[in-house]
Amino acid sequence: MALLGSGLRFHFKAQSLADDSFDVLDFNFIESLSSPFEVKLTLLSRLDNLTPEAIVDQTGLMSWSQGESVERHVHGIVSQFSKGDSGHHHTQYNVTIVPALSRLKLRKNSRIFQQQNVLVIISTLLNEMGISDYAFSCDARFESEVREYCVQYSETDFEFISRLAAEVGLFYYFEHTQDVHTLIFCDSTSKLSGLKSPFPYNVLSGGVAENTFVNQFSYQHQIKPANISLKDYSFKKPQYSFLQSSKGQELKFQKPDYEHFDYPGRYKDDAAGVPITQVRQEYLRRDAQVATGQSNILQAIPGFKFDLIEHNDRALNRDWILTSIEHTGEQGAAAEEANTQKPTRYSNQFHAIPGNNPWQAEPNSKPLVTGPQIAIVVGPKNEEIFCDEFGRVKVQFPWDRYGESNEHSSCWVRVSQGWAGGQYGMMAVPRIGHEVIVSFLEGDPDQPIITGRAYHTTNVTPYILPNHKTRTVIKTQSHKAEGFNELRFEDEASREQIYVHGQKDMDMVINNIHREEIGYDQHLTVEHDKFELVKQHRHTTIGQDEIAQVGRDHQVLVGRNLIHRVVGMVKRYIGGGIITQIDGASQTSIAASEEKIIGANQQIKVDNESYLKASKIVLEAGDELTIKGPGGFIKIDSGGVTISGSKVKINEGGSPGTGTAPKAVKPEEPAKPSIPETADRR
Repeated sequence: MALLGSGLRFHFKAQSLADDSFDVLDFNFIESLSSPFEVKLTLLSRLDNLTPEAIVDQTGLMSWSQGESVERHVHGIVSQFSKGDSGHHHTQYNVTIVPALSRLKLRKNSRIFQQQNVLVIISTLLNEMGISDYAFSCDARFESEVREYCVQYSETDFEFISRLAAEVGLFYYFEHTQDVHTLIFCDSTSKLSGLKSPFPYNVLSGGVAENTFVNQFSYQHQIKPANISLKDYSFKKPQYSFLQSSKGQELKFQKPDYEHFDYPGRYKDDAAGVPITQVRQEYLRRDAQVATGQSNILQAIPGFKFDLIEHNDRALNRDWILTSIEHTGEQGAAAEEANTQKPTRYSNQFHAIPGNNPWQAEPNSKPLVTGPQIAIVVGPKNEEIFCDEFGRVKVQFPWDRYGESNEHSSCWVRVSQGWAGGQYGMMAVPRIGHEVIVSFLEGDPDQPIITGRAYHTTNVTPYILPNHKTRTVIKTQSHKAEGFNELRFEDEASREQIYVHGQKDMDMVINNIHREEIGYDQHLTVEHDKFELVKQHRHTTIGQDEIAQVGRDHQVLVGRNLIHRVVGMVKRYIGGGIITQIDGASQTSIAASEEKIIGANQQIKVDNESYLKASKIVLEAGDELTIKGPGGFIKIDSGGVTISGSKVKINEGGSPGTGTAPKAVKPEEPAKPSIPETADRR
């Protein structure tokens, strides 16, 4: 079946050539939703010297006219041009027309978009290619759904745009005029326009005909997934399931329990998860009900609705949405040496879905990052450490040509730590300039996570290798200052060592017992003061000598008793004096002799009784000896012995005075200190 009429003509116009430069011999034209159209034309021209420079990558226009009326324009760019054989008067050329959108297939890139919605990202790529004839027919939610981080990774611009549009539920089609073809992005089939004239059905037609109609139309139902469930995970809500489900419509022809489950769903909150799940469900069921047909209607265009009429099955006389069409046409009168009586013919084959059904584009597979990548930690100028409350950092990837190695180079990237619990674990924030190893969850370039760190020629190891290959080191650097903290383990045989360095303070808190066991010596040097507080008992055992030197004063305050036991001798040298105040009694027991040598004076004052007893007492004075009492005195000096008193009695009775003899009191034995516990070596 084809359309025949003396008034039917096909035309082609190249941008830089005259309108009558070509005659169309035949063409094949395929167009569908969410796919660039392609027109392959066979042309004849009296110009036999055309070169690709005159036509390739320039505007091309194919038009269909019926009599004086132009029925349709197909506007695009010439992507392919070839020269064929030449006859007596004409040369054959082959040309392919595609939309300007196809130019994006020629640009492959890797780049990062941040804090932008899909509409802005798509517009950016189109504008960069010089495409300004596009429009969006979609809900306001697309403007508010901002993507924190969106990566084009080793994709052509066309693949990236197609993937983004399909992910969020945007399909596209084209509208053509004589001067331009406009790319339309749409989020719902309910927003599609209808064609002016209905499509009549005429199954009895055959051969060629002058009028337009649909001569073949079949409608089929297919079993498809009835519903879809998606699940995802977010570290900000680790206990939340993020499970979303969407059930298809028109399930009366199949069981409703055919479920399609997938993980990850590629969303991080319910606001994004609901529409994404619905879009996936609508894609899986987009051809559950589909019609195929054949017609000679020139106005059949994907992305438009038509009303089918006059079908013998009344249920099919309704509105339909054209999803794809293949047009074919031939114009025999254009050939000179061929059969010039061959008529002009046109027909198309199409696919359609019911007018109230949704349709979604096939989602392109997201590119996978097949392994870890190297990146450099970045941040604001004049900063050394830049992180958020989760310890995430920003990075600059080597493949990102647009990043400026600052706080805007990437999203916040999570950092794997050696241990991560609820307010416990390990924490080491990568610093600006550090080289890190970045992995990607599920291979998704939109979900980077730092899983390692590495040295390079600028950031070298703390110690020269392999000279110090036996060392295991944790060494930090003071923030915006010169200095470091360090914990180092040396494993060289016979030189094993644990080294700790603190640039300033060291604080240690042990809630129970602190045990230390030292196999040989301990050396401690304190450059300033040392403070020690023992709230209960202190036990110290020294196996041999204790030697102490105090540069100035030695002050001791004992709250109760001071008990010393010295098995040998006590030897003291006091360069100044001794001042002793005893508020109670003083008792001294000396088992052997006591000797005192006083270089100057000795004064003793006893307020009550002084008692001295010995088997022999010798008082020897070099100058004078005086015994003085209440009634007189005895004085012995170089002049002799002087006895003076109110009355002097010699052998006249009386009795000697008595005194209280001292009692020997044995001091308490000092308590033995407890032996310290040994270190737990389990």
